[in-house]
Amino acid sequence: MAWIAPTTNRRSVLALGLGLATSSMFPARARGGPDSFAPLAKLVTPAVLNIAAIRDVTTTGHTATAPGRGQLEEMTRRFGQARRPPAAKRATALGSGFLIDAGGVAVTNNHVVESATEIHAITNNGRSLRARLVGRDDKTDLAVLKLEARDPLPFVRWGDSDRIDVGDWVLAVGNPFGLGGTVTAGIISARGRDLHAGPYDDFLQLDAPINQGNSGGPSFNMDGEVIGVNTAIYSPSGGSVGIGFAIPSNLARLIVDELTRTGRIERGWLGVSVQDVTPDVAAGLGLKPDFDGVVVAQVAANSPAARAGLRQGDVIVALNGRRIDQVRDVPRTIAALKPETDIILTLLRGGRELDIRATTARAPQ
Repeated sequence: MAWIAPTTNRRSVLALGLGLATSSMFPARARGGPDSFAPLAKLVTPAVLNIAAIRDVTTTGHTATAPGRGQLEEMTRRFGQARRPPAAKRATALGSGFLIDAGGVAVTNNHVVESATEIHAITNNGRSLRARLVGRDDKTDLAVLKLEARDPLPFVRWGDSDRIDVGDWVLAVGNPFGLGGTVTAGIISARGRDLHAGPYDDFLQLDAPINQGNSGGPSFNMDGEVIGVNTAIYSPSGGSVGIGFAIPSNLARLIVDELTRTGRIERGWLGVSVQDVTPDVAAGLGLKPDFDGVVVAQVAANSPAARAGLRQGDVIVALNGRRIDQVRDVPRTIAALKPETDIILTLLRGGRELDIRATTARAPQ
């Protein structure tokens, strides 16, 4: 499980503002929670996997390291202790995954299986199956596996992550700390979180306890549908503090479907760098301080944007008629398009609004 450590050792303070409210502010009573999660857990856990990814690493005689140097190796180097020549070793990374069809197609995180030379999937009843990597995408941290099984396997279905709301119940299942199948429950705490982990960040935040080893495991709604793929936590210690993040199912499903079909992801590319219209930028461009849009900071040479005539300082306000409100709207929208797709960009240039046609290209690796 990847985690995000705070940059400073600050104590969090939560201030509660209390005030008077009229009954009209609360038109309906909140629904009660389920009496038990046991029926749902029994329904979905047979399709959840423990993933063991074996990697070749080297050891100095003090500690095993995958690329880069381990802390202990660095310490012994500085203190001048003799080290044995590097020797080949094998290390196992543990994570989680889940089956999405009876033929053995499974989903996990890319960081669980990246650089693995051998992958095993352990089912809920303890059965170990060899798994083959079908495809992976480091931009969204997703990977697709194919299990070697002769018999049909239990599987779960995708749900619609756009229909889940903050406060809805969620069930997380996975393999925390390598302990084996574990079920935890919580609620959706927030939507649309940007962790600055990649250009397509759009995480669900949940407070169901997830820890290292939960990576790649599913989060379920109360209908037993996968609405997220657990992928990261915020933690000063590496353990759960109630802030976990999952890739929304509507994004994950698109990536998984393409990886299953082709083994790779092809994204559209425009070749333009953009930034938010801050109050200072707005003032410089003669716009209102609260103007919604993004300004073109740079146009790559020989890119689709350059060929279409985009210029530094152009303000993009819409793409194919869809309003652009923030920087991340542009790379997400363009990346979702196939190469050689015609698009229309609505711009502000010199105080005038104009439409420019462009054709996406294949995104550079």
